[in-house]
This record gives sequence, C-alpha cells and structure tokens, in this order.
Amino acid sequence: MALVALAAVPTAGLGMSLRAQATQSWPIHSLERPQPSIVNPGPPAPALPAPSDAIVLFDGRDLSGWHSTAGGPARWRIADGAMEVGPGTGDIATVRELGDVQLHIEWATPAPPAGTGQDRGNSGVYLMGLYEIQVLDSYRNPTYPDGQAGAIYGQFPPRVNASRAPGEWQSYDTVFHGPRFDANGKLLRPARMTVFHNGVLVHGDIELTGPTAHRARPPYTPHAERLPLRLQDHGQPVRFRNIWARELEKNHSPQSTQRTRRSPAPEPSGAGQPKLQD
Repeated sequence: MALVALAAVPTAGLGMSLRAQATQSWPIHSLERPQPSIVNPGPPAPALPAPSDAIVLFDGRDLSGWHSTAGGPARWRIADGAMEVGPGTGDIATVRELGDVQLHIEWATPAPPAGTGQDRGNSGVYLMGLYEIQVLDSYRNPTYPDGQAGAIYGQFPPRVNASRAPGEWQSYDTVFHGPRFDANGKLLRPARMTVFHNGVLVHGDIELTGPTAHRARPPYTPHAERLPLRLQDHGQPVRFRNIWARELEKNHSPQSTQRTRRSPAPEPSGAGQPKLQD
C-alpha cells in the first residue's frame, strides 16, 4: 500500500472518535453517538494516476465496463470525464468481478448542496456489491455517525470526518479482504477494510460484522470470492471518476490486466490524493 500513508490527525478528540467506532455500544444509526472529529484534508489535488498493474474500471470515456443491476446497460450520464448518477435509473455494477483488492475511487457531491442529513449528496461504494462505504456530503452536514461520509454504513463511523466542501473532488483508497467460507457455508474469515478518505485514515484493518443493510446488521451468508463492485443510485446526482483496482490475490498476474488499461481521458483539475509522509 505504498500509495497511501496516514495524514497528520490532531490527537484532540481522536479518543472520542475511536470510541464512537465501537459497534456494540451504540444502536444502529444512533444520533446520540459521538460525532467524529473534523480534520481538514487540504485542498483537492490532481487525479491520482493508476499504477501499471491496475485494472481501470472507469477512465472517464464510457460505461462499457458497467451495467445496470436491474439488467441492461448502465444509464448514468458521462460529462467532463466523470460519470454522474442518473436519479431513478438504478444502481450500476462492474462487469468484471473482483475479490481482495486495493480500490481507488474519486467522487464529488452536488454543488450548491440541497437537502440535509442523509438527503444531501448520498450514494455508496459497495465492495462485492455487499459491503458499503458511505458516500455523503458530510461537510457541515451532521447525520448519524455510522451513516456519514467514510462510514462503513450501519456498522462503523469513520475515525474522523475528512470531508471536503460540496462540488470538490474527494477520494477513497481502500484495501479490502473479502470473507471466506468453507464448503458447508461456515464463515472462516470475516471481511476486513482499511479506508483512507482524502488521504486520511478513517478505518484501519477493521473487521466487518456482515453485509450492509439499513437499520440492521445481518450475519454473513455464503457467497463467491469474486463479485462485482456496485455504485448506488440514492436519487442524487453524485459524480464519480478515476476508478481503478489492484487485485491482491496471490495468484494474480499483473500481465493479465494490461489488456484492460487505456490511456486516461483528459481530467478536470482537482481530486483527492492520499498524502505521503516524508
């Protein structure tokens, strides 16, 4: 994970933020749960180039690598090198299935903002189509902590709130290890995630309680080791760009992904880029 490093985080309030991450102490979506401390991640930076062994899932040109989860082609709009949620058109998912991955994705909520709480710039990034990192305009927009930007939805709030203003490009850099099941469907290993939001660590190798659900924490159910990545249509025109993944399985061959790469489309300036420490 040489591309990302922990950005400097003020220690004041961090203890409260870590306590807020504890799942068992708080009801799902509790508004009484402590709000994560606010961290300024710095201004947007140029888009982060994909490494040479990455699988480019969206390069700003078309949605040929995506489809509607309801069937048929993806119906989101493409403009200025980004895809935009088409409210009411439904979720989209990658044609390619992924397992254990390092995932980079950039996103921006609408500006000027509209709505409050969960009705402001809402979407989601679902690893394996099941395990959600919440996308939300959490800039001066309080909501339940396990549903704000950077939350593993319904389970863990982010350690800190590293959100940028509406309309500014933000990023998630995630290392995801999916669950494993034996031949009888027994859980052998839960899913785990490390997530950086705008270069700031918000989850450190955290163990997920199960798949994402609304106002519920369902148990794991057996599924394949490779499934599509899904992006959510929550009825608001959130934008996404520069989406790529590096497969982490031991038998992955970098040469096998070269056919999926194309020269990147021209990018508008400004995007979240992980901070590197000296």
